[in-house]
Amino acid sequence: MLPSACRIVCVTVAALLGCIYAHGDISILPHGPGAPALESAHFPNRLHEFVWRNWNVVPPEKIAAVVGASADDITAMAVSMGLPEVAQIPPAMRERGYVSIIRRNWHLLPYAQLLELLDMTAEHLDVMLREEDFLWVKLGRTKPAVEPLHYTAPDEAAKKRVAEIRGVVEAQFGNALAVEGEPRFDFVRRLSTDVPDFERPESTDFQRIVHSYVAVFGDPLLDPKLDPYPDGFLQRLSEGGINGVWLHAVLRDLAPGGATFPEFGEGHDVRLKNLRAMVDRAEKFGVKIYLYINEPRGMPADFFEKHPELAGVTSGELTALCTSVPEVRQWMSDSLAHIFTEVPGLGGIYAISASENLTNCASHGGWKACPRCKDRSDDEILAEVVSVLEEGVHRGNPDANVLISDWGWKGHGDSLSVIEKLPEDIWLMSVSEWHLPIERGGIKSTVGEYSISSVGPGPRAVPHWKLAQSMGLKTGTEIQFNNTCEIATVPYLPVMDLVAEHCNNLLTEANLDAMFIGWTMGGHPSPNIELAQRLSRSPAPSIDTVLNEIATERYGVEGAPLARQAWTQMSDAFREYPFHISVVYTCPVQWGSANPLYLTSTGYSATMWGIPYDNIDGWRGPYPRDIFAAQFEKVVDGWRPGIALLEQAVKTAPEGMKTQVATDLRYAKAAANHFQAVANQSRFVTARDALAAADATMSDEEKAKLRGEMKTAVESEIVLAKELYTLVKEDSRIGFEPSCQYFYLPMDLVEKVVNCQWILSQL
Repeated sequence: MLPSACRIVCVTVAALLGCIYAHGDISILPHGPGAPALESAHFPNRLHEFVWRNWNVVPPEKIAAVVGASADDITAMAVSMGLPEVAQIPPAMRERGYVSIIRRNWHLLPYAQLLELLDMTAEHLDVMLREEDFLWVKLGRTKPAVEPLHYTAPDEAAKKRVAEIRGVVEAQFGNALAVEGEPRFDFVRRLSTDVPDFERPESTDFQRIVHSYVAVFGDPLLDPKLDPYPDGFLQRLSEGGINGVWLHAVLRDLAPGGATFPEFGEGHDVRLKNLRAMVDRAEKFGVKIYLYINEPRGMPADFFEKHPELAGVTSGELTALCTSVPEVRQWMSDSLAHIFTEVPGLGGIYAISASENLTNCASHGGWKACPRCKDRSDDEILAEVVSVLEEGVHRGNPDANVLISDWGWKGHGDSLSVIEKLPEDIWLMSVSEWHLPIERGGIKSTVGEYSISSVGPGPRAVPHWKLAQSMGLKTGTEIQFNNTCEIATVPYLPVMDLVAEHCNNLLTEANLDAMFIGWTMGGHPSPNIELAQRLSRSPAPSIDTVLNEIATERYGVEGAPLARQAWTQMSDAFREYPFHISVVYTCPVQWGSANPLYLTSTGYSATMWGIPYDNIDGWRGPYPRDIFAAQFEKVVDGWRPGIALLEQAVKTAPEGMKTQVATDLRYAKAAANHFQAVANQSRFVTARDALAAADATMSDEEKAKLRGEMKTAVESEIVLAKELYTLVKEDSRIGFEPSCQYFYLPMDLVEKVVNCQWILSQL
């Protein structure tokens, strides 16, 4: 018999070889710089961390198979840390929570074992990382370097530490972990149930378009059970005044590639059949379906081994299909014509020609590097792409709407020169608040992303709309009324005054034809969305009239004045949000108190809307550290009186209204919790870094003060984590966003308390 160490190596190698055979060639997957993976010091080792992070996520048998253990071994490890003996696995986690599974195991498993955990092929994961709403970017464009993980029985040191962990869990949570809460993704079931006594609203030419809150990225048109628009959900949207919805589309999947691209189009007939059925169902509720078009999609280098004559500029791992080549334009036009001929009931397209995805050679501003495009202007290239899209759609269906976003044109700057070249049969869409000047905490900035805290319209959109309207184009705004990246992990924010003010400005000043209400987040039925419909009535009602109507219908006659006061209080508080594009994309506001604290610097940079780590200088944008933290504290200080008012309104609400108003209150509490957590973590990291940089000139009193600041932040984080644990157990929507799925799960908040208690022991 081989020595035990050799047996472990042989078993691990055999397992990895088997995984490569079963799940494909992992060499095709992106790796990036591959910095060393992080291990959480509050666990005795990576194996215990892996078990904890995946308990209640994947079955114990799967956890065991990945590391070469038995299910009994894994269960024993879980129980030793205070976790429930029986794991409660949400049935939808594998289908709807795979991004969450990837993110929580990103530092724990090498690719081979990650694929085994996911039951996924390398080819599938490769496409997902590249195509699924910038997942590779959200993960930091690097796969942390980590050795294969295998099971070994806990040694005495590990047993001692897990006993301490169990003690913390039992002392802080009692038997709460054994009490079942609402299963993750249960909101899908509830939002999908039919609405009693639904009446289809009267049709209107004004378009209000949202994305599905229950959508699954991937390929729902090939797999109908992942239906992004079930009937009950469409009914709820329709009742709230929504008459358009959108879903992602990739041309190479929806139409044959013809002679130019014979490799395109596999399964397109099935997808179009399912799309027709979805369009027909939506029409019953007065809702049109729009395709989000971001074309032509950049392709990996090996694609151009067969098509070298079509290659444009290269950005990262992808190369553009050059739209200066007639064959590329013809393929785009023919594909859209085919789709809109085969599915004539489609509402139209919503297209971004210069998004984060590499598409045409001018999409990222580097067209001068293309031998065909270098002598052309970006105006000409972008307008030509729009013309191709418009021609193809209208060749298939002359009545379909072609909504074109000016997002990214001229680096988000003045794009009048592009608009002048656009075809007349399109709708020009522009983000309302873009370039709006703001000042928060004495720091001047401009808005460069969706923002509810900043009320538009701003100085970029208005002249764009005016020029487009003078040319006979229809116009619309891209705006969000439920939530934004300011905080997207609650479905909607009770800041009705801000939403009403912005919506009213647009309706009375801009003479628009459409509102694109929400990117991937923001599609949950809500009173915020109802505002857009009610304010657009003719004759136009006042803001107070509409807000009073909604408050009374939602809270009753007695509770309505309290709700109105609460909305105003929280709206005013939210105006202090330290807005900047860097802040909303990288700070831990989506994670709240679930984001771990680190006693020493991780060295990792915060990723775009993915993993914030401890990278405060990546979080804060133009705000100094102290002002950044102080602004979030200012938001919380103004927000909490609004919560107190909502609590009174809930108490006075009629019995039949209490469930919905309790939900409003829950989201208000969760938002405040997240804002306070950003402030806490900023204070902690600032003090930690100052202590680490201390030299002989720093007195013991100064060091003690810094440790005290760290301790105060940690103790507050414990309170927040326990509060948020209760909220998320009650409502499966908290912590969720459709493209990122769950940023955190209930057990992550229990872990945060363990993390904080360990840090306190070290301090």
